Amino acid sequence: MNRLVGQKVAIVTPKPQTTRNRILAIANRPGAQLVFFDTPGLHKPRHQMDRMMLDAAVQSLKSVDVVLLLIDIEQPFGKGDEHVLGLIQDVALPVVLGINKVDARRKEEILPIIESYRHKHDFVDIVPFSALTGDNVDRLEEVLVKYLPEGEALYPEETLTELPERFFVAEMVREKILRLTREEVPHSAAVVVDSWEEGPKLTRIEASILVERESQKGILVGRGGAMMKSIGTAARADAERFLGTKVFLGLHVKVRGDWRENKQILTDLGLDR
Repeated sequence: MNRLVGQKVAIVTPKPQTTRNRILAIANRPGAQLVFFDTPGLHKPRHQMDRMMLDAAVQSLKSVDVVLLLIDIEQPFGKGDEHVLGLIQDVALPVVLGINKVDARRKEEILPIIESYRHKHDFVDIVPFSALTGDNVDRLEEVLVKYLPEGEALYPEETLTELPERFFVAEMVREKILRLTREEVPHSAAVVVDSWEEGPKLTRIEASILVERESQKGILVGRGGAMMKSIGTAARADAERFLGTKVFLGLHVKVRGDWRENKQILTDLGLDR
């Protein structure tokens, strides 16, 4: 989606289930407006947060005109893929299959994979592409536009997303946590913006990082606060580029053992959108 809209609106990490919220982003092209819902990946829910993520993805099928099913060419077809195909089996919408990361495979390896998917669902089109290099992304865009209905634009041309700026700053912090920490910490952490004050030369942002255990808090803070400093420095740099102003970013780690089961916290995180 970042490649299609031309700006980073979704965080990117090598870890699964990076996307938690349904993210709306808009790409305007001559004669067309594409409104994307980037949904959380579909997986077996283990707690309330997962159930809300899954619900956001499934509910999106009721409010779209075209479904783009993305797969990673580096990952073998498995039970999770079968589950997703089952969900879209009876959807009365055109379904496009996008096969990402083709830059990681030789061309002669790609065709058999495309052919194997032709027998798994009645896709209106199958597009191999690379979001990293941009290879064949223009073809993917053409296919999506082809199946959009005619009508007026839904959003003003200058609109990129409906989500507030504080959402994106919180996601920038979470991206750094995902990239810089390992084991159980990345998916056990959430980021909530507590305060936001805009001044003429500086925006002051205070945010809480929620974790489930004291041991996770220790890892996030790091020896002498080193890990927290690395996370804060990297996230602040992203926030300054995004907001176009100097940013003070204060981060505080709090232990909330039940946050992934707490509906109020999950609502504050925007998971009920």
